[in-house]
Amino acid sequence: MLKSKTFVKKTRSGGVMKVVREHYLRDDIWCGSEVCTECKQESTVLQKDACMESSLCSYPHYLVPDTNVVLHQIDILEDPVICNVIILQTVLQEVRHRSAPVYKRLKDIIHEKEKHFYTFTNEHHRDTFIEREPGESANDRNDRAIRVAVKWYSQHLKTFESDTDGLKVVLLTNDQGNKQKAQDNGLLVYKCEEYVKSLIANPELVDRLALSSDDKSEITSSKVLFPEHFPLSRIQTGIKSGSFLQGTFRASRDNYLEATVFVQGEGEDSTEVLIQGLQNLNRAVHQDVVAVQLLPRSEWVAPSSVVLQDEGTGKDDEDQLRTAAAEAARKPTGKVVGVIKRNWRPFCGMLNVSQIKESTRHLFTPADRRIPRIRIETRQASTLAGQRIMVAIDGWPKDSRYPNGHFVRSLGGAGEKETEEEVLLLEHDVPHQAFSQAVLSFLPKMPWAITPEDMMKREDLRPLTVCSVDPPGCTDIDDALHCRELENGNLEVGVHIADVSHFIRPGNALDKEAANRGTTVYLCGKRIDMVPELLSSNLCSLRSNVDRLAFSCIWEINHKAEILKTRFTKSVINSKASLTYAEAQMRIDDTNKNDDITKSLRGLNKLAKILKRQRIEKGALTLSSLEVRFHMDSETHDPIDLQTKELMETNSMVEEFMLLANISVAQKIYDEFPECALLRKHPAPPPSNYDILIKAAKSKEVEVHTDSAKALADSLDAAKVDGFPYFNTLLRILATRCMMQAVYFCSGMDSDFHHYGLASPIYTHFTSPIRRYADIIVHRLLAVAIGADTTYPDLMDKHKQSALCNNLNYRHKMSQYAQRASVAFHTQLFFKSRGILNEEGFILFVRKNAIIVLIPKFGLEGTVFFDSKDKVSPNIVFEEEGPTLSVEQHKFHIFDKVKVTISLDDSNIQHQKIRMALIEPVIPGVSVPAPDTETPAKKQKLDR
Repeated sequence: MLKSKTFVKKTRSGGVMKVVREHYLRDDIWCGSEVCTECKQESTVLQKDACMESSLCSYPHYLVPDTNVVLHQIDILEDPVICNVIILQTVLQEVRHRSAPVYKRLKDIIHEKEKHFYTFTNEHHRDTFIEREPGESANDRNDRAIRVAVKWYSQHLKTFESDTDGLKVVLLTNDQGNKQKAQDNGLLVYKCEEYVKSLIANPELVDRLALSSDDKSEITSSKVLFPEHFPLSRIQTGIKSGSFLQGTFRASRDNYLEATVFVQGEGEDSTEVLIQGLQNLNRAVHQDVVAVQLLPRSEWVAPSSVVLQDEGTGKDDEDQLRTAAAEAARKPTGKVVGVIKRNWRPFCGMLNVSQIKESTRHLFTPADRRIPRIRIETRQASTLAGQRIMVAIDGWPKDSRYPNGHFVRSLGGAGEKETEEEVLLLEHDVPHQAFSQAVLSFLPKMPWAITPEDMMKREDLRPLTVCSVDPPGCTDIDDALHCRELENGNLEVGVHIADVSHFIRPGNALDKEAANRGTTVYLCGKRIDMVPELLSSNLCSLRSNVDRLAFSCIWEINHKAEILKTRFTKSVINSKASLTYAEAQMRIDDTNKNDDITKSLRGLNKLAKILKRQRIEKGALTLSSLEVRFHMDSETHDPIDLQTKELMETNSMVEEFMLLANISVAQKIYDEFPECALLRKHPAPPPSNYDILIKAAKSKEVEVHTDSAKALADSLDAAKVDGFPYFNTLLRILATRCMMQAVYFCSGMDSDFHHYGLASPIYTHFTSPIRRYADIIVHRLLAVAIGADTTYPDLMDKHKQSALCNNLNYRHKMSQYAQRASVAFHTQLFFKSRGILNEEGFILFVRKNAIIVLIPKFGLEGTVFFDSKDKVSPNIVFEEEGPTLSVEQHKFHIFDKVKVTISLDDSNIQHQKIRMALIEPVIPGVSVPAPDTETPAKKQKLDR
């Protein structure tokens, strides 16, 4: 049966076009129920015995939630208790348009077989499709469509009543009007809250209910605390006229009364608006998209240097904030007038149990200090105390000091390793769930072997002496190398990269999952893979003595490391050895070894040294950052030792050839596809970023030039202080902090390609496709460029490529933060069992009331505070110019050597910290005496 709609629409050129929309209706759409014998069903989803024990519904029943129930109560629908649910096409389409995250969660539930969620295509069923009536709103039409579908189901299933023990269909809606109309039609209908509260033996499910607007008004006070948000129509008009600015709200980690709104301008022209005070922050939450109105210039203020944690005092804190902010330079200051898009997610944290006995209302403190505390209702407070839990925000009324929310789930005991790891991944938005069956279905079937068809399309490089060099314990081996002498006296060097794009084809579920994850995340003792383990550690990993598919970049190079020819080819290799950096170094250094692998490594190492020298001469920077390696206990997996990573010549050898391959591939794909090449750039830092570096060097009478990367590189090479060998490393560590973040971009959307740190006019990532999705795209572009694979539309779409780059940059940044958080957590575990240690360190930064000290032995940074709430503060004078900090009679400069005690402060279980206190220089009333470092934990070890 065919329905058609005809309407006219205006074209861009001003003409009129007639559009006919055809809508097919069918009579063979299944109901999905086991009890039905009328629908000719190949399979069923809804069970015959649909029993959810409820005091309201004592009979077997199916649930039909309306759109708002799905949007607001998705946490309830995800619970294992809720099953046998009919999701109407009307609801699915509305959810898809209104919330992409909820839509994805709903689709995931539908795919879970044990949940028995059935999608019924009511918009194409002859008996349930309805036309929109004249004067009827789209919303009212959809509500009516839901009621019609529920009525059809009720009547349809009634015909099998003798077999069903009274099976019924229950509509869940929180809309009073919809509920009334459903009751008038003789339908079974309940509010979601009524139904959830009626479930027997599942009282904890009530805690997961999102608050309805009726509940919210009960919790708030009559006093209005915040200004009303402007309606969206007024906000849009204000943004167009320029009276409001639109930007991303970024809350301060150190000061709950302060935030900035980042307003994206044209090109590089972006501004930051400072927001101070509760009323001006006006219920915006970190990462919300907001509208701000600038205050008059006379009311502009400066960012505060005061650290304020939200303890709910408000008024006194605001006075302190104003006093501190008056001193420094003022910035554009504004107030939030409306929220354009909420970017709320479930937050991890801990419950502050109410002091009022029997109270069900409690405050939840998020782990992320930028998120305000959230008021929730729960009857499980005594159970949840001391646990890490997840809470979602439901809303923030203008008469409530805190947002209202609901309990989502418990993650486990605070401080436990597995729990803290889960929190760390959730808080950094790292996708870490197990790969779904849909994703795994696109993996090759085992046993897998290279086929004769594969061999025909590839170069057979198996006879070459190829080997890989990686960190110890590496199983996802992306790259391998070879070097051999040619008959003409030149050298042939090959970089062979795992051919991941052979296994991951564009647009399938495996590809989409990898694109979303964007990168493999390496935590201490754990790896969150971007692609399933069968690929990452087996079929794509270039392990020794097995045939593997590769994408090879091969150069003919003379002995001066000048490139004479470059070619790219899909290949088959067989690595002759999987070496660690240390093993490769020992082979190179051992004069008794002269086998093919060792000769290849020596040739590579010799060329790498020349290549590095050439890069440095062009102005490439050699920066420094302390990376640490934990030695784990084999049984408990707790850290038992902590060392900074030692870099060898072979680290540099591999790096040089990876850089060379990345540059060669970047040039090739840009030449072929100037509009859609995926490249990587590193912007030059603004001159002001170097202020601290120049001041720090000057304090030791060393001059640093920063007008170009070459000038900076030369200055760093020349920077030496007699009797202070570590000075150069400290200066390079500080220079690293001055740098901008390198980012992926699409060549057709940008004009500045330069990579500042590498001093290269063009660069990309090609060499790690097992752990970076950017490299997979680059492989696809290169394959099309050399005629080894076919293209597809998204690959050539610069706008889609640019959107992909945004996700990759975000995932890469969050992965780095997650990695640092993992190091911080394991460092805390390490010091927990050590008691108090004394170590030497160097001052990295001088603040108004503190010094930040770097401990090279542990690659650890910590803060020594000189003002304290519980004792009299010493006489402190801060000088911006130095910068220097005088404490009593002693003056501290950047890079000064100090001795400190290091211990773990676990008084706040959620925000544990490494505490440092000064031992030397000795300042009366400030320094602490050096403690006995043989702590009980250490003594116990010695006794064993």
